[in-house]
Amino acid sequence: MVKLPLFLSRIKAGFPSAADDYLDKNLDLNEYLIKHPAATFFVKVKGDSMTGAGISSGDILIVDRSVEAKGGKIVVAVLNGEFTVKRLQKRKDRVILLAENPEYEAIEVTPGMDFEIWGVVMHVIHSV
Repeated sequence: MVKLPLFLSRIKAGFPSAADDYLDKNLDLNEYLIKHPAATFFVKVKGDSMTGAGISSGDILIVDRSVEAKGGKIVVAVLNGEFTVKRLQKRKDRVILLAENPEYEAIEVTPGMDFEIWGVVMHVIHSV
C-alpha cells in the first residue's frame, strides 16, 4: 500500500491561480478506487471499440465483479471464449453488447453463444 499526497484544493483548468502550500492528507488509490477488493480486478484494453466511452487501447480498467450488471453499464464479458468490453443493453429477453465506436456493430447474445459477464467497469486509468 502506497499513500501519496492529496491536495483537496481543486486545480483550475482555466487561468492559473495561487497554489496552496499545504498538504491536506494522504491518498491511497486503492481506498479511493476500489470498493470491493476481493471482487475487483484490473485488465488492460486492446482495441478501439470503446473510444466513444473514453476507453482507449492501452488503458487499464478497474472491474468489480460484485456490482450488478444492469443495462447501460460498461461490462467485461467473455463471449465464445474471448474477452470483450462493451456497453450492456437489455431489451426484454435480449442481451446486446454495444460498441462505443461507429465502426463496430452491436453484438446480440443468442442462446447458442457461450456468454458470461465477468464484471462492471468502475474506473478507467488512461495515460495522456
